[in-house]
Amino acid sequence: MDKSLEEKLNKVPEVTLVFWIIKIAATTLGETGGDAVSMSMNLGYLVGTLIFAVLFAVAVSTQVASRRYRPLLYWATIIATTTVGTTLADFADRSLGIGYAGGSALLLALLVGSLYAWYHSMGSVAVDTVRSGKAEVFYWVTIMFSQTLGTALGDWTADTAGFGYTRSAVVFCTLLAIIVAAYYWSRISRTTLFWLAFILTRPLGAVVGDLLDKPISAGGLAMSRYSASAALLGFILLSLYSFPQRAAQKSH
Repeated sequence: MDKSLEEKLNKVPEVTLVFWIIKIAATTLGETGGDAVSMSMNLGYLVGTLIFAVLFAVAVSTQVASRRYRPLLYWATIIATTTVGTTLADFADRSLGIGYAGGSALLLALLVGSLYAWYHSMGSVAVDTVRSGKAEVFYWVTIMFSQTLGTALGDWTADTAGFGYTRSAVVFCTLLAIIVAAYYWSRISRTTLFWLAFILTRPLGAVVGDLLDKPISAGGLAMSRYSASAALLGFILLSLYSFPQRAAQKSH
């Protein structure tokens, strides 16, 4: 198949260092943005979840309907998944009272189920095979579950496990460093390593976001959620402008 046609068919970006930097910034924005709506605006977790669920549905529908990779649309959809993941996890963990451990276990089961259904239906969960509407739907549902799981896991590590925000960030950075080492010096499936890294960047973003906007008495820096969100959004836009991305190409 012609390379230019392949790039049009694949509407997800090539996985590079810039991809991971933007992903961490986007997940941190999801935390501060989600908290800004549910907490700073006092709308609560349920209303916040409903608002972001609508935005998520619109973003995913637009992304699936698009005929080619559009960086701004793709990353807007990623941000939509992480904001709805933030408020949904907080609603399940706090409003429904199932706790961080229970929420993490439930979301892990949903994530594994999504990956299994995707693999069983399409034969692969590799990013470079996302070339049809059906594969895209699996891709975005899986991402939404991974973002929600990451929020619950980050909160569990920082609060229930007692690591706090800074030490939790160190824990998740260390785990990501292990995955990077495995990528270069092991034969573990690259697809497996991708999804492990994708999942772990979310709790890293969650604890960094909490570190930025939580009160000093709670171990945070007490930054305004609005200003932190604006700064993160500006960083993402600057990164997309400075480092243009191309669609992932199929491995041969």
